Amino acid sequence: MRYLHTMVRVADLDAALDFYCAKLGLREVRRIDNDKGRFTLVFLAAPDDAERAQREQAPMVELTYNWDKETYGGGRNFGHLAYRVKDIYALCRRLMEGGVTINRPPRDGHMAFVRSPDGISIELLQEGTALAPAEPWASMPNTGSW
Repeated sequence: MRYLHTMVRVADLDAALDFYCAKLGLREVRRIDNDKGRFTLVFLAAPDDAERAQREQAPMVELTYNWDKETYGGGRNFGHLAYRVKDIYALCRRLMEGGVTINRPPRDGHMAFVRSPDGISIELLQEGTALAPAEPWASMPNTGSW
């Protein structure tokens, strides 16, 4: 058995791609537009998995965009997606500069949480040992929920 992907329904494909690709740093590896089913599937992989994901079914996130508008509630029952990152402070800074709220700042230099435009929680975990506590993160309070 192998893990293939997690599917997340999105209400606005452009906003979702801006968050997951431009801000979070994932890469689009495949896209399927289904005219008869009236949906678009976009498969994303972490940069270190992108090459493998283009050759085979590597761990990916599948964004499902239904062309007919639907309302998706909450997202908390889903839990969260988690990514190991090379520099949690640099990524959180890039996300904040892109207008993303850091719901649980990386005060410990190890873990942070943000949310996608559709309310999906994303956990960011520092690769290797935690970074030394640093400002502005060390004194930044939680915002909202994750």
